[in-house]
Amino acid sequence: MNITRPTLLLDEQRCRANIRRMVEKARRNSVTLRPHFKTHQSHEVGRWFREEGVTSCTVSSVRMAAYFAEDGWNDITVAFPLNYLEHEEINRLAGKIQLNVLAVNAEALKGLLEKLTNAVGVFVEIDSGYHRTGVDPSDQATLDEILAVIESSPLLDFKGLLSHAGHSYSCRSAIEILTIHQQTTQVMKRVGTRIRARYPDLVLSVGDTPTCSIANDFSGIQEIRPGNFVFYDIMQRGIGSCSDDNIAIALACPVVATYPSRGEIIVHGGGVHLAKDVLKQEDGSPVYGKVVRLTNEGWSIPATSMTVKSLSQEHGIIRASAEDCASLKPGDVLGVLPVHSCMTADVMTEYYTLSGKRITMMPKA
Repeated sequence: MNITRPTLLLDEQRCRANIRRMVEKARRNSVTLRPHFKTHQSHEVGRWFREEGVTSCTVSSVRMAAYFAEDGWNDITVAFPLNYLEHEEINRLAGKIQLNVLAVNAEALKGLLEKLTNAVGVFVEIDSGYHRTGVDPSDQATLDEILAVIESSPLLDFKGLLSHAGHSYSCRSAIEILTIHQQTTQVMKRVGTRIRARYPDLVLSVGDTPTCSIANDFSGIQEIRPGNFVFYDIMQRGIGSCSDDNIAIALACPVVATYPSRGEIIVHGGGVHLAKDVLKQEDGSPVYGKVVRLTNEGWSIPATSMTVKSLSQEHGIIRASAEDCASLKPGDVLGVLPVHSCMTADVMTEYYTLSGKRITMMPKA
């Protein structure tokens, strides 16, 4: 494959193995896997899930729901707080597929009902500790208010309770991740118990890559929604969700200059390619990506000691040893394992498999 510019490489074999592993875990635990497709945003990758028997998915926007509905997905949850200003597209989609929206307050549902013409499913988000959005698990009054709105219309079908333990991304060990998983499932089951007599088919839906990757007990939970696991990244590697061998994407970056005297290599690959998610090393220095050597089979594992220390719009500055600097020259190509694969994929808008096949993503406009 002839690489001339920043190019996002996708190791299909690793990606499919990641999918298969999570599918098998869901089956062992008798839970539905409704993977979050905001990570890959691709019809092609979505089909790899379908080949493993997955029939429902999660997305982060109504527009993304429309994109995947075009490729035959007919059971989609938009796991972002309901924006009733999008009622026209919600009505259009709900007339074609099983569309589920996410309620975090009664006001948005009331606004949607004024314009709703087709039935939609509704999940109510419970804040299990992330403190971004969702109903406080102790706030029964707000939950009852939302449920009352749902019950007021035959066009609203209550599906269950949903949570996202996004604070698991700040963990630094498997024990910490499992603690958050246990806390989340306990909160969800406690809230669910209070209303299950009224809603016997209630679904408790949880989902984040760290807990779904590490945990092996999902008792009392009916659905999981991890997303990042399809590719993983060095953030997930750092917190113990995966190994280097599970990371399925790397940004190929042409070398444009080397500076041995200051231990730096400059590549074409900046913030507009990697995004600017950052990790901190033990000494406090920033890491915007882990550098790997590209091979005919993909990239070398374990990674080199080189890391991306700084990003501007198009430039990436790599921290490198004198030996690494001496071994590279302008025109060579290095790989960078991203800090956050979701953001890197989002800004790159397409992939190339190791065999050179182009895989498109959801259009940006």
